[in-house]
Amino acid sequence: MTETKTGTLFGVGLGPGDPELMTLKAARVLSAAPVVAHFRKAGRPGHARTIATAHIRADVIETAFEYPVTTEIDFRDDGYVSAIRDFYERSAASIIVHLQAGRDVALLCEGDPFFYGSFLHMYDRIKAAHDVKVIPGITGMSGCWTAARAPITYGDDVMTVLPGTLDEGALAKHLKDADAAVIMKVGHNIAKIKAALHSAGRFDDAIYVERGTMPGERVTRLAELGECVVPYFSIILLPGGKGRRIT
Repeated sequence: MTETKTGTLFGVGLGPGDPELMTLKAARVLSAAPVVAHFRKAGRPGHARTIATAHIRADVIETAFEYPVTTEIDFRDDGYVSAIRDFYERSAASIIVHLQAGRDVALLCEGDPFFYGSFLHMYDRIKAAHDVKVIPGITGMSGCWTAARAPITYGDDVMTVLPGTLDEGALAKHLKDADAAVIMKVGHNIAKIKAALHSAGRFDDAIYVERGTMPGERVTRLAELGECVVPYFSIILLPGGKGRRIT
């Protein structure tokens, strides 16, 4: 009896937002994939799908997984954990149906698949039973510090990456000790992040980047931002410069 060959799951890193910052490998895999899957907020087309549009075949089988809750909620919240766990289980099961039928699946991933992305939860659930290949991508933070023209590390600077969902005290502690830092998942955490930067004595160093490399890109000193609602796709940078510099 001939054994049916199962499909491969590809975690396709799309880069920070500008479609021209996708890799050649990502574009090649997308153009050949019979199934394309992506995550998005309910009622939205999704950033990942927008970035990849030019490389998706007209006859592709497409699956969109819509988040049941916002990703800006503290991941330790019991309600969030329960809802998102069930969501990821259902999403993985949907992908596995295609893999078992012998169809490759390209799962779209903003930035890099292994860096703060929903792909990680698919990878953990699928890798033991099916082939999974990962195509790295330029991270969102790299796109943002390039947009800001802000060299992030020199010499032996240590860079710290922080999720804005941490509590204020934890953020302030990390920021006070950091040579350079990137704060992600800003969104409605902006007031708490500002307070933590003030506590750490780093507020005046901070640069705010919104939708880096995407349409509507905005770069400004955080001190000049004022009180406003900011999107999830925003990052705060604290450039380094304490490390050894050759000038």
